[in-house]
Amino acid sequence: MGIRVFIADDHALMRQGIRQILSWDKELEVVGEAGNGQDTLTTTLQLVPDILLLDMNMPGMNGIEVLRKLNAAHSKTRVIMLTINDCDYYVVEMFKEGVQGYLLKGLEPQELLAAIHCVAAGKSYMSQDLRDRFACRGQLPAQDDLTQIARELCREEREYRLTVREMEVLHCIARGMSNKMMAQTLFVSDATIRNHLTSIYRKLDVEDRTQALIYALRHRLIAEGDGGDFPLIAEAESSFAADTCH
Repeated sequence: MGIRVFIADDHALMRQGIRQILSWDKELEVVGEAGNGQDTLTTTLQLVPDILLLDMNMPGMNGIEVLRKLNAAHSKTRVIMLTINDCDYYVVEMFKEGVQGYLLKGLEPQELLAAIHCVAAGKSYMSQDLRDRFACRGQLPAQDDLTQIARELCREEREYRLTVREMEVLHCIARGMSNKMMAQTLFVSDATIRNHLTSIYRKLDVEDRTQALIYALRHRLIAEGDGGDFPLIAEAESSFAADTCH
């Protein structure tokens, strides 16, 4: 019996490319696809594929929310995140939430096929680039169970970790949003935003937005080079680069 795979990505071209790659392997069967979070959740629960290839950023409901709802429904589908997001924070959070694989878009087709077979066999898989990074820091556990990564990475900083909502606020800061704009974007009150900012500054031990972004760059909460999408990152990156040259 083959491995049944469901593809969830908001870009039709990406879904088509993945389908093409999976067609090379006769043991893999694509049973469906979706371009938004709600359709992904509904159809995955209906079809119960062996593997869900899940993009993190999708309209309506993001990959994190889809994963949590699948977990709440006790879904037997094993989830592989397939994303451009290589920030340490999200890698950790996804393994904490129970994904069995984390892949970066841009990987070689053969690695995608290998990852699907690995996860379908009951093991965990992480993109080689990420494994190399964590291994260089001595943060990659020796055992095959990569869900232990979250515990290893958070062992000394557990109480200082930002929540998912605080990470959303941090990304809003990077986009140059005012408190009012953040409140409108996240559908919360101005007072709630102020509370989140206070919590972020306390946890990161910083005093203002620029310092928070510098911290985020240093600790890979936000990837470098995102200045086009995040205007304030350019300023933070300049300060970060000047700091690291001394």
